Amino acid sequence: MDRLAAIEIFVRVIDTGSFSAAARYQGVGQPAVSKAVAQLEDWLGVRLLLRSTRSLALTEAGRDFYDHAKRTVEEADEAVRAARGAAVGLSGRLRVSAPVCFARLHVIPRLPDFLASHPQLDLDLRLDERNVDLVDEGIDVALRMGDLPDSSMLVRRIGQARRLVIATPAYLERHGTPTSPDDLQGHQLVIYTHDGVGEACTFRRGAVETTIVPRGRISITASEGVRAAVLADIGLTVASEWSFTPELASGTVVPVMVDWVLAPIALSAVFPTGRLVSAKARAFIAFVEHCLEPRVGLAA
Repeated sequence: MDRLAAIEIFVRVIDTGSFSAAARYQGVGQPAVSKAVAQLEDWLGVRLLLRSTRSLALTEAGRDFYDHAKRTVEEADEAVRAARGAAVGLSGRLRVSAPVCFARLHVIPRLPDFLASHPQLDLDLRLDERNVDLVDEGIDVALRMGDLPDSSMLVRRIGQARRLVIATPAYLERHGTPTSPDDLQGHQLVIYTHDGVGEACTFRRGAVETTIVPRGRISITASEGVRAAVLADIGLTVASEWSFTPELASGTVVPVMVDWVLAPIALSAVFPTGRLVSAKARAFIAFVEHCLEPRVGLAA
């Protein structure tokens, strides 16, 4: 049995929904498809499919196997296209994980251009504040903010943005404008957090350095929530300029304490360990870089 061919046939059966459709796709007879799936089940020692006269259903083992087999087939196809110099013709499915707020503001509005450039490519965009497991969830590339823990994953820095203390003019009119980190203790802070305590912020002005841990009455576990709270005039926040790009441009929010500098925040592309970085993933990352260029200047 040609194991790779049998795996590909099994994937085509699931993708097309029937043995006969898979046979037509592969250009073989239906008995050959049935035999390949049966041999694959015998080799694995598990039942992958539950068959009836009208339908097919994956077993639990079949579902797990399909998720991995699908990626194997796609990577094999990608390797063939690259070897033939056909990587410009991107096709198949690209699975991307990205932060909700960043994707909504900077990626999704410009997706029509990317999709129009690659009409044979399908995009599975999974938005989450969590750093998901790329291998377990079948992700081809993830966009990650901030410092990344040491790991064996392949990481490529895309760019970075300033972190700012941001508020609405209406809030500042009512509560005053802070001019130093110490002044923040007397203000309402909207804190982005995963555990109820904000990340320590180190401010620098010339040779002077001071660190505070933001505290406030409201802490929120999603950037979109932080945005909504600030825009509702609840308080100030420390955030990347990417999180408020439209509002900073329009004056709906303004940066304060601009003579005090915070460390910038990085945006990185992360690829799963042990997988070929596909032309699809590379094209998407180039697209994201292009999305940022005209909107936010990237610090060196």
